[in-house]
Amino acid sequence: MKEFSLKYGLNPYQTPANLSVADGALPIQVLNGRPGYINFMDALNAWQLVRELRAATGLPAATSFKHVSPTGVGVGLPLTDTLKQAYFVDDLHLSPLAAAYARARGADRLCSYGDWVALSDPCDRETAALLAREVSDGVIAPGYSDEALAILREKRKGGYSVVQIDPDYEPNPLEQRDIFGVIFSQGRSELAITRDMFQTVVTATKDIPESAILDMLIAQITLKYTQSNSVCYVKDGQAVGIGAGQQSRIHCTRLAGQKADLWWLRQHPQVLALPFRADLGRPGRDNAIDVYLSDEWEDVLADGVWQESFTQRPEPLSAAEKRDWIKTLTGVTVGSDAFFPFGDNVERARKSGAAYIVQPGGSIRDDHVIATCDKYGIAMAFTGLRLFHH
Repeated sequence: MKEFSLKYGLNPYQTPANLSVADGALPIQVLNGRPGYINFMDALNAWQLVRELRAATGLPAATSFKHVSPTGVGVGLPLTDTLKQAYFVDDLHLSPLAAAYARARGADRLCSYGDWVALSDPCDRETAALLAREVSDGVIAPGYSDEALAILREKRKGGYSVVQIDPDYEPNPLEQRDIFGVIFSQGRSELAITRDMFQTVVTATKDIPESAILDMLIAQITLKYTQSNSVCYVKDGQAVGIGAGQQSRIHCTRLAGQKADLWWLRQHPQVLALPFRADLGRPGRDNAIDVYLSDEWEDVLADGVWQESFTQRPEPLSAAEKRDWIKTLTGVTVGSDAFFPFGDNVERARKSGAAYIVQPGGSIRDDHVIATCDKYGIAMAFTGLRLFHH
């Protein structure tokens, strides 16, 4: 099949719409559902991310995508009991692939609502069981076990989108796009991200442990497929905060840092012990936690709206308690798709536990950025590689 017809494009009024390849057959098969234009944009970008991450780390990888950027990325490392509870997966047996998706989904559960999922390995029963109970639009993987496919075909009353991609497919090295009738051509972004790129450590602190090297790989590969400008915070094998598509570097760093802070706050004992109503679903719990940790919580208490989510009135976390908890977050790796122009990015990253930074370098103020890292004992590697993605 060289062409696949779609119901419409980005919006319902944009017709006709289809997928096609110039040569050969499309590398995808739709096994269930009816994916749309945006679904396929997410699927093909997400697949490239997990394929490259699998090749770079040797670990199963998963990502949760929304609007052509990842909300979370993870590799198949075991989860702590705290993370299992925070991610609502403490009742499941997790295969390495399922653990990768639990990490990808759990990093930013609010934004990953209604996600498109990409899996680096054939989907197994454990991963399908996790997917079955999350609000998700579809999944792309190089294959599916019979049990997994049967589970996924029951999701969304049989309408869940399941796409299989040929893992051996390689596109034409020249990519093209049409913008307002003007055709752009460029060489595809095929330079592989490897550990060798992190050897130029420019700070006084030189030691970067293997765990941080893994996190640097995750950060840089994630950024390679995230809408620019972008910054990514990574901790223990998963992206915990992604700032995508911002016009300034510092706004990327702040946005990603805020998300990393929320990820960490979700693991606060007081949050883990929130008395949810038994009839409150998983998305409802995500929303309730988000409000509980926001500045709106005092208003919710005053209005009595808390009763819609909780069996009893939860005591708030004070601003001081939140700050103190966030200060316990350490060992975070921060990556940037282009150079940090000022030391303010380092200052903000430090507040969310940054101990390692990886970025291209090349700013006229590199000396100031390095000095800011040295001020806090942060190790920073320059890659010399910009990773813009649009």
